[in-house]
Amino acid sequence: MNGSLTRFAGLAAAVAVVVISLKLLAWHLTGSIGLLSDAVESLANLAGALMAWAMLWWASRPPDDEHVFGHSKAEYFSSGFEGALILVAGVGIFWASVPRLISPQPVEAVAAGIAVAVVASVLNGGVAWILLRAGRKHGSITLEAGGQHLLADLWTSAAVIVGVGLVGLTGWNHLDALLAMGVAVHILVTGWRLLRRSAAGLLDAALPATDLGTIDRILDDFRRDGIEFHAIRTRRAGQRSFVSLHVLVPGEWTVQRGHDLAELIECRLRDAVPGSHVLTHLEPLEDPLSFEDARIPPLPPLPRTQ
Repeated sequence: MNGSLTRFAGLAAAVAVVVISLKLLAWHLTGSIGLLSDAVESLANLAGALMAWAMLWWASRPPDDEHVFGHSKAEYFSSGFEGALILVAGVGIFWASVPRLISPQPVEAVAAGIAVAVVASVLNGGVAWILLRAGRKHGSITLEAGGQHLLADLWTSAAVIVGVGLVGLTGWNHLDALLAMGVAVHILVTGWRLLRRSAAGLLDAALPATDLGTIDRILDDFRRDGIEFHAIRTRRAGQRSFVSLHVLVPGEWTVQRGHDLAELIECRLRDAVPGSHVLTHLEPLEDPLSFEDARIPPLPPLPRTQ
């Protein structure tokens, strides 16, 4: 699946080159620091798209002896990298805006610059819609992060375009630098959110609340028949979801009956959580030891250094 998703990252990279060229042209025509900040953010889009292509290709590799669960976590490196790039771009834009705020400069050729920026924004909006749709359909955090970034870029561009138009109409040149600072703050927030989400994936965060609720509703159907569950653990790795749980059944059951029940539970959970790998462990209800392994034991203390 991931291999087929690389075409979306390739599309994003190709369009990013065109968008950067248009935004730099708009900046060249107007001299607006706001439009320049918009172009700098698009540079981060291009670098993120190239990284996304590489990580989606890596994530598509099949499991091997050293990576028996596959390589799907590679997607988090892409979204984290893009988040870091956005943060760097935001800091750079804010820093460059300070001198322009202190010593404002007039904006020129406003109409031509705005026209070029509008074309670039329309291209960004179309690619953002494509990436978000593909990311949600295939459960790819890489494509979704790229789409969210482009969508944020679209709104940022719209604000900059309106602001540059107001600068041309009113002649208040300080507004240009203030717009750039607003863009920088917006970019910093977007980058921080991407970094947090990537870190959560790398740290094996549980599945979203909606998936957890679905799992619990399915298990309730079996609880009504006297079956109990514990040690229910979930995590997500890119497009893959992992669910493990202990199934407690009467000790008098045959192995075949317990196995059939476990297969049914696994099948229903896989159908309800697409792209999931489900692992069950059978235990007897009557044995107190069955309830003693519900939690993962803590790691041993680190050895003291001499």
